[in-house]
Amino acid sequence: MSEAPVITFDGPSATGKGTIAGRVAENLGYHLLDSGALYRVLALASHRRKIDPRNGAAMAALAPELPVEFLPDGGIRLQEEDVSIAIRTGLVDELASRIAALPEVRKALLPWQRDFRRQPGLIAEGRDMGAVVFSDATVKFFLTASVEVRANRRHKQLIDKGLGARLPDLLRDLQARDRRDEQRSISPLRSASDAIEIDTSQSSIEQVVDLVMRSIAAKRGG
Repeated sequence: MSEAPVITFDGPSATGKGTIAGRVAENLGYHLLDSGALYRVLALASHRRKIDPRNGAAMAALAPELPVEFLPDGGIRLQEEDVSIAIRTGLVDELASRIAALPEVRKALLPWQRDFRRQPGLIAEGRDMGAVVFSDATVKFFLTASVEVRANRRHKQLIDKGLGARLPDLLRDLQARDRRDEQRSISPLRSASDAIEIDTSQSSIEQVVDLVMRSIAAKRGG
């Protein structure tokens, strides 16, 4: 049997990747991989176990031990605990960004991410899904948006979840994370050479999903 098709969505934080990837997965009946959630779950678990976030070997050893489950409603469970909200705090976000820059961690998570590939297909979203993890993906998208728009989106998202957030802090944190993602030595944030780039700054989720679905259909020849 041939390998299941993969469609990837990459880009910086708060460009709408997660929501758009989820809608497209639902439209196509594909499985969904939120790769960023894996790093967040690892960050949460390591923080609870008081592991030094600079200890790449310890982080890499912890990763295979985490029984993570992605639920159909978008929820995420870790050892039977719903951690969907716990992994979205500012502390976990900061830790996840730093952990993601560790070469040992990225190497440890690579086979874990690729194991999500199964029939009838996979939608994978993150920062290096198309460029590294699934370089043979059927269609690749790279989503962008201005940092100001992204900060406002993240602020609304956190407020809606009942989590405290200050817009100036979010803006500064996003700028710092962009620099770390773009400058890290392994798998830096970049668009794959064959990715379709979409700026979501002035577009609604529905408009972007429509554009994505038309692009997929065109790639498949209708």
